[in-house]
Amino acid sequence: MTVCPSAVRHLIVDMDGVLWRGNRPLPGLGAFFAVLRERNIRFVLATNNASKRADEYVDKLVSFGVSVPREAVLTSSQAVAQYLAQHAPQARVFVLGTPSLAEELRAHGLTVVNDTPNVADASHVVVGIDPQLTYSKLAEACLLIRRGAAFIGTNPDRTFPSERGIVPGNGAILAALEAATDVQPLVIGKPQPEMFIQAMRRMGGTPEDTVVIGDRLDTDILGGQRAGLTTWLVLSGVSTREEADRGPIRPDCIFEDIGAVAAALRAV
Repeated sequence: MTVCPSAVRHLIVDMDGVLWRGNRPLPGLGAFFAVLRERNIRFVLATNNASKRADEYVDKLVSFGVSVPREAVLTSSQAVAQYLAQHAPQARVFVLGTPSLAEELRAHGLTVVNDTPNVADASHVVVGIDPQLTYSKLAEACLLIRRGAAFIGTNPDRTFPSERGIVPGNGAILAALEAATDVQPLVIGKPQPEMFIQAMRRMGGTPEDTVVIGDRLDTDILGGQRAGLTTWLVLSGVSTREEADRGPIRPDCIFEDIGAVAAALRAV
């Protein structure tokens, strides 16, 4: 292990595939949060999933017997909203995603044009996972991007670990729009460093005392490496040990699941 657990003071933890799969908690969930409290390790739960609000994740954890504050949750929709509020506060946004993504943008003072007569004047198209995706929504986003609207993706995850298995993620939607527009999206979520920087800022962490825990090599682990952080892979989600051992993205440590992480932290 590159960083001994005793040196860890801050954690950036993915949720889907790490803490749960679909609506099923993964083994060791309660033990993990118990040891974080015991060792006074600060954490941010950072997810590329833009389909839910932060308080919905808080409620989901409560249903699993775990209580965390709302500010401990960072979603890719929050990261996009914060990025646009800082860099394009006058943006007029067409949202391809869930209502919670639109709510997050409005909460940061941005204008959402979906249900207004001014849809054609959108300056930005923000795309997040949309379980109610239709061809009509794809077509509208395509037309706006072709007219010059900036193309922004919450995250590039091509797949998503559901309780039924691996299903299409937001990256699949981005790929369809990229194919139809010949425009590459600006992605704010993992593996770009922006979410990790925002998470460390919330905790007061530094690259020297912060570790990323995730289940995906191409987002969690790669993004943590790009941000200069130590990375721990858990095998309870998407990526496999063989991919980690033989592929180009190598985590600093590999655990079977979050329960094994808890045991390693407690053993110190």
